[in-house]
Amino acid sequence: MVYTIVVHLYAKDDPVAIEKVKNKLIEASQVYSKDRETISWFVMQDHIDPRAFTIVERYEQESSQQYHLGNPYWKTFDPYVIPLLDKPMDLRRFHELDTSKEVKVV
Repeated sequence: MVYTIVVHLYAKDDPVAIEKVKNKLIEASQVYSKDRETISWFVMQDHIDPRAFTIVERYEQESSQQYHLGNPYWKTFDPYVIPLLDKPMDLRRFHELDTSKEVKVV
């Protein structure tokens, strides 16, 4: 079952902070996408509010996080990003629903 983490980040109202968050997220995606058992690691910026960012992390299973958390890069992420944010990160965890089987709603 695919395990997904969705993180919402909101940068400070400062063009430099916004650009730093954006670049750190791009770098993080390039690093974490190579981790074992990582299906995908997407980063997005809101199309209206440039301060709003979202990370979607998809893993083969919940235990796959160990490779993400064990990556030395992980220890650099929060110390760099947190001071650039206007509010705490909003992190949510999900098990993706299996959509491979046909379902008929009556």
